[in-house]
Amino acid sequence: MAIVDLEKLSVIALNADKTEILKSLMSLGFVEMNGQDDKLADQEWSSLIKRDGNYEKSAEVESKLSEVSSAIEVLDKYFKGKKPLIKCRKAVSESEFAKKTSDSNKAFEMAERINALYKEIHALKAEKSRLETLSESLKLWSGYSFPLEMKETKFTSIVLGTIPVTATQSEIESRLSENTEGAVLFAVSSDEKQRYSVAVSLKKDTDTMLDILRQEGFNPVSFEDVKGTAAENIVKCEKGIKDTATKIATAEEKMSAEAENIQILEFLYDSLSIEKERYNALNNILTTKETFYFDGWIPKNCEEKIKKVLDKYGCYYEIKEREKGEQMPILLKENSLVEPFRAITDLYSTPSINDIDPTPFLAPFYFIFFGMMLSDAGYGIVIAVACFALLKMYRLEGMMKRLIKMFAFCGISTAFWGFMFGGFFGDITGLKAIWFNPINNPMKLLIFSLILGAIHLFAGMGIKAYLLIKNGQILDAVCDIFLWYDLLIGLVLWGIGSSSAIPVLSSIGKWMSIVGAIGILVTGGRHKKGLGKVTGGVGSLYGITGYLSDVLSYSRLLALGLATGVVAQVVNTLGRLIGNGFIGIIIMIVIFIIGHIFNLIINTLGSFVHSSRLQYVEFFGKFYEGGGTAFNPFNRKTKYMEIIKEEK
Repeated sequence: MAIVDLEKLSVIALNADKTEILKSLMSLGFVEMNGQDDKLADQEWSSLIKRDGNYEKSAEVESKLSEVSSAIEVLDKYFKGKKPLIKCRKAVSESEFAKKTSDSNKAFEMAERINALYKEIHALKAEKSRLETLSESLKLWSGYSFPLEMKETKFTSIVLGTIPVTATQSEIESRLSENTEGAVLFAVSSDEKQRYSVAVSLKKDTDTMLDILRQEGFNPVSFEDVKGTAAENIVKCEKGIKDTATKIATAEEKMSAEAENIQILEFLYDSLSIEKERYNALNNILTTKETFYFDGWIPKNCEEKIKKVLDKYGCYYEIKEREKGEQMPILLKENSLVEPFRAITDLYSTPSINDIDPTPFLAPFYFIFFGMMLSDAGYGIVIAVACFALLKMYRLEGMMKRLIKMFAFCGISTAFWGFMFGGFFGDITGLKAIWFNPINNPMKLLIFSLILGAIHLFAGMGIKAYLLIKNGQILDAVCDIFLWYDLLIGLVLWGIGSSSAIPVLSSIGKWMSIVGAIGILVTGGRHKKGLGKVTGGVGSLYGITGYLSDVLSYSRLLALGLATGVVAQVVNTLGRLIGNGFIGIIIMIVIFIIGHIFNLIINTLGSFVHSSRLQYVEFFGKFYEGGGTAFNPFNRKTKYMEIIKEEK
């Protein structure tokens, strides 16, 4: 992939043609409109134009979208048909979409009806819950034969309440007898924590009685809006619960029937989304009494198609190259092999206009690193088959499609390294390594990992050198990249020559290292003044410790590769320990399945995270800035339907 060249488009046209022009441009989906805040802030422009847009109509569409979205969420809960594992947009032709959305008023009435019915169901369920709670609380008072609303007689006060079971009834009665004229407390029922009691006293002793009872933990209970005895109200509650349940069932049956037509609302939602997008576009348009103006960006290879639309309506337009230093949105050109790995770039940041697209460079390294970290042929085959099956069964799009396709490729890499290292669900098959077994020879894998890491880092430095030379900074490329190449390669050759007693390599490496180190010391502080030139050079040379730590980061290739193999072998060993016999074999199979699934999930996640980390920190850190804005054209943004353009 590469960053696509975009051109600046400016258009002036008649207001009478505005609707048709916008529809045509939206159908093409090649134009990203700019905001016009800078022109509105300009005094010369602001006196001639105003921002287009119908805010009331836009708010109305937003309100309808919210209503329809709520209705779809409701119907999705009641839909009894088979739901797909992954929900994807359905492909429909333009003519079919137009036909399905022709009666939007009827569809919107359906949405309002569904939301009203859901509110009714919600209210009925709340009422049923209230009645059930009331019934349960009344059962504790079923032995009380007086009306619950009765709180006094001519001479007495009656108070219902609860008191802890730890309170001694005899002591309470004694205190009431001493301080009142005949106040009594008797229990109606009890549970593990409290007694449900009735307190009766002369009206003049009410306050005294309540003071005594509160000291023992008495809490008054009141049944608001309840008339009659507890037993009578329990019967009413049970009948109300039954009636409410019947109403809920009837309403939910209606909702289930409505759910069969959920697609009607999905079409309406997408139609409203398209309408909303048109109103959003109007906010990027400036208008006078008779004309309107907008500008934006278009891909260079789409210029002729856009010209055809604009010429059809007699628009005045200008298409020109981007000015030097002018910012523009970023559009990346897709490539079938590299494109899946764009997911890794997107998870980090979109390239800026000063960047090179890093995806083609990270793709082969990510492919290798992921496979080495998981490195089990059985796991790789499972991942690849599962991912390719998902791609075949579902119409995946965007980030989801990229990730699934990337994991399919990484599954192939995992299978390759599994065969190279002799891993197939651990050691279950006794597969012999084509190359070597890392568990038996970890140092060999560590050295190989560090060599791959050095190549990865050198590639990142090489891309940085290319960007510097492209921008005319040849001296910076020499001083900041090539001198480091000289030093680092020299140190490696020096070490190899010394350890293998090859004096030529040792001598070449020594002098390369000396030249590189002196060059870095001399040029490292070239942008500073005075003493800073010296300290800058020393500081630059000290950066060699950073390169050392970066290379050591690639030891995680060894660590995760060993972790996968060791855990898989442990699972196999546990399975074999169960023993023979029918039950033993069943348990062994269960252990194998659960253990390997766990190992596959955990180490796949680890491989994904750590392979990404090596790209983001070690690789991108050498040359990549990011922070760009992705190209976002004015087009039909839909959630449920993918509208397929029809050739006229």
